[in-house]
Amino acid sequence: MCGIAGFWQSHLGHSLEVATRMGTVMESRGPDDAGAWVEESAGLGLSHRRLAILDLSPAGHQPMHSPCGRYALVYNGEIYNHEDLRRNLDSEGGGFDWRGHSDTETLLAALRHWGIEKTLKQLNGMFAFALWDSCEQELFLARDRMGEKPLYYGRSGEAFLFGSELKALKMHPGWKGEIDRDALALYMRHNYVPAPWSIYQGISKLPPAHFVVIRGKGRDIGEPRCYWDLAEVAEKGIASASGGPEALEEELDLLLRDAVGCRMAADVPLGAFLSGGYDSTMVAAMMQAQSSRPVKTFTIGFHEEGYNEATHARAVADHLGTDHAELYVKPEDAMAVIPRLPSMYDEPFSDSSQIPTFLVSQLARKHVTVSLSGDGGDELFYGYDRYFRADRIWGVLSRVPMPLRRMMSAAASHAPGHSIEWMMSLLPERMRISSFADRLPKLAELLTHSSGEAFYRELVSHAKHPGQLVLGAKEPDTLLSQPELLPQLPGLRERMMYLDMMTYLPGDILTKVDRASMAVSLEARVPLLDHRVLEFAWRLPTEYKFRDGQGKWLLKQVLYRYVPREMMERPKMGFGVPVEHWLRGPLREWAEDLLNESRLAEEGFFDPVPIRKMWQEHISGVRRWHYHLWDVLMFQAWLREQA
Repeated sequence: MCGIAGFWQSHLGHSLEVATRMGTVMESRGPDDAGAWVEESAGLGLSHRRLAILDLSPAGHQPMHSPCGRYALVYNGEIYNHEDLRRNLDSEGGGFDWRGHSDTETLLAALRHWGIEKTLKQLNGMFAFALWDSCEQELFLARDRMGEKPLYYGRSGEAFLFGSELKALKMHPGWKGEIDRDALALYMRHNYVPAPWSIYQGISKLPPAHFVVIRGKGRDIGEPRCYWDLAEVAEKGIASASGGPEALEEELDLLLRDAVGCRMAADVPLGAFLSGGYDSTMVAAMMQAQSSRPVKTFTIGFHEEGYNEATHARAVADHLGTDHAELYVKPEDAMAVIPRLPSMYDEPFSDSSQIPTFLVSQLARKHVTVSLSGDGGDELFYGYDRYFRADRIWGVLSRVPMPLRRMMSAAASHAPGHSIEWMMSLLPERMRISSFADRLPKLAELLTHSSGEAFYRELVSHAKHPGQLVLGAKEPDTLLSQPELLPQLPGLRERMMYLDMMTYLPGDILTKVDRASMAVSLEARVPLLDHRVLEFAWRLPTEYKFRDGQGKWLLKQVLYRYVPREMMERPKMGFGVPVEHWLRGPLREWAEDLLNESRLAEEGFFDPVPIRKMWQEHISGVRRWHYHLWDVLMFQAWLREQA
C-alpha cells in the first residue's frame, strides 16, 4: 500500500523538487521509502511513497523502471496473484531477469509483455497505478475493479496532475482548486462525492475497473475505458449457478478460503478487524483456519448502549482462538478525531462511521501493518436492512393508485410532530415506532415515486433537493437518477445491490476504509471483494441470498461451519457513533460556530435559511437532522481547512 502522484507539463522549473513535494505530503501512505523521478525532456514527473509489505528490500523501490528503460511505473496496492503471473510470464519465454519478489516488479513486467488491457484483466488485487511509456510518450492510469484504491486526475492551469490524494495535487505550483458547486450538490445527497466527480473543477476520480490514456504533454486526456464490466457480470451471471444448497455452500467456502488466504501474503505482521458481525467474523474465521498461530484481531467498543459490539466480538474471538485486542472509547476520544477528518479525507466526506473506522485502524496499527476487513458482504449477499424495508414497502406502495398516494403524502407531510409523538406514547410499548414524527415526513416524500429505482434513490439520499441548499448548483445525473442505464435484472432486490456496488460501496465504504487506514500507515485488504467471489455472488440465485426472512443466507451457512449459529443470531448493529446526541451536547458549540448564519452567508455556498431551520429543529428535539447537519458540518470543517 502506497501513495502515488505525478504531473505532465512543459517548461516546469525545479520539477524534481515539485515531484518530491507531491509525494512528501502523503507520507502516512508510505512511511518506509520515498522516490521521485522526472523525464525533463517530456516534462513528466512521478512520485511515490512506499509502505513496504512484500519484498522489504530496495528491489521494491519506486518509481520502478523496466530493464529496457522504456517504461516507468508508480503503483499503489497489492496484486495477490502476482506469483502466478510470474510463472505465466516465465512460461511464455519472456526472458525475465527478476531482481526481487515484489508485486511491483511483476506488474511492470506484465504491462511490458502483455500490454495494459490484457494485464488488467488478469490481475487479482487492489491497485491504482501510473505507467509512463517514454517511446510513445503516453501515460496510462488504471484503477482496480471495485475501487479499493483511489486515483484523482485532471488538468489544473497548464498542468496535468494525478495522485492518490488531492493534497498531493495541491503541492504543484499550477494548482487552482476551484470548488465545483455541482459536485457539492452531489455530496449533499450522498454524503460523499461520487466518481467521476471530485470537489474541485477539472479534477476527476477515475472510475473503478477503468483505465485512461493521456497524450500530448497532458493536454489530450482520453475517455476512461472499462476493462471489467460489472453490468455485464450481473446481467450474464444472474441466477446461473447450478447445484443445490450443499454444493453451492461448498463452492463458496472454497472461494472464500482462497480469497482470504491469498490476502494473508505479507512480509510484515497482519491481522483482522473484528466487529462480531457476520462478515468480519467470516474473514477472521477463514484466517484462523489457515493459520498455524492465533490471528491478531481488533475491536473498539463504546459505553453507549446501541453502539457497542465489542462484547460480541470478544465472544467470537474466544471461540476462534484469536489473539484479540479491544479498546473502549470514551466520547472525548472519538470527538478528538473530528479535527483530523478534513485533512484525512481530503474532500468533503460525512459518513460518521469514519470516526470508529479510524479508531480501530489506529488500534490495529499498534500491532500489525496489514489488516483484513469484512466490507462488501452486505452488497454482495443482500445484507442491508434497507433492502428489506425498501422491497417490502415498495411492494405495497406500487399497488396503491398514484392519486391516493399523493393524498397520503400530503396528509403525512403536514401532520404536527408533537401531536403524533403524543399519540404514539399512548400506544403499548411494543406497538410504538421510534421517532415516528421524524419518520413520517420522510415517508411522505417516498410515497409519490413511480418506480422502485426512484423510490430507492429517495430512501438512500440525505438531502432530497440539494440544489435548493447549494447556491448556484445544478445537481448532475448519476446512475441513481438514470435507471435506464441499469442492466437487465429481474427485480428491485437485484437492482438495489447493483446500485450499491456501483455507487455506495466505492464512494463511501471503500473510501472510508482507505483514508482511515492510510492515515495511520495501515494496509486494509478486503477479501469479500475478490472478483471471483463477486462473480459467484451474481451467479447465485436470489433465494440463496434472501431466505426465511433473512439476508446472506448462503454466506451464513458457510459461517456456521466455523462459528455456532446461536453465537451469531442477534440484531444487526451499525458501526457508528452517537452524532445525534453529541450535536445537542458536547459538539453543540463547535457546530454552532460552523453553522453561524453570517458565516454561511459570507462563504456563499449554502442557503443559510434551511440549514439554520434544521439546526434549530434538531437542538430543540422537534426533528432529527443529524445526518443532514453532519453533511454540512463536514463540508464547513473541510472548507475552513482550505483557508
